[in-house]
Amino acid sequence: MKNIILIGMPGSGKSTLGVLLAKAIGYSFVDTDLIISRRAGKPLQKILDHEGLDAFLALEEEVGGELECSCTVVATGGSMVLSGRAMAHLRRIGTVVYVSVPFEEIRRRVKNIRTRGIAFHKNETLEDVFKSRSPLYERYADLTVEVGASSDIEETVERIAGMLGECGI
Repeated sequence: MKNIILIGMPGSGKSTLGVLLAKAIGYSFVDTDLIISRRAGKPLQKILDHEGLDAFLALEEEVGGELECSCTVVATGGSMVLSGRAMAHLRRIGTVVYVSVPFEEIRRRVKNIRTRGIAFHKNETLEDVFKSRSPLYERYADLTVEVGASSDIEETVERIAGMLGECGI
C-alpha cells in the first residue's frame, strides 16, 4: 500500500500532524529527521555544526532516497525537497502532501532557527528559506492542505484524511 509523505517548512507541524494522521488512518509513522539523527549518532544541529550543510543534505538525500516502508505516514525534514533524487523516490512510494503554512505563522512558530537543526546557509533568513522552498513544495505536492494560525490540529488531520479518501487512499 501507498505511504503518505508530508512535506513543508520547519514549524509547519508535519511531525505532530503525521503522528495523529497515522493513528486516524491506521498507518505507522516515521520521521526522517529522527532517522538522520540516529544514523549520524547525533542531533541534527550537531550534524550541521560539525559536518556542515552539504554533509547534512547528503545524509538527508540518502535517507529520503532509500526509505522503504508501506502503510506509513512519513514526516520529512523541511529541506528534503532540495533533493530531486529523494523526492522522486518518495513520490514513487507514496502520496505527497504539502502542509502549507503562511510565512507569518512559520515565523511565529520557529523561534530557534540557529539551534533547531534547520538546513540553511549561514547568510539566509527564515524568510529566504521560505521563499526558496515554497515553489519546491508546490512542485512535488500531490495534495496541499492549507494550515493557518487558527487551524485546529484535529480538524486538519480530518481534512487530510478526507483528501486522501477522495484520492482512494
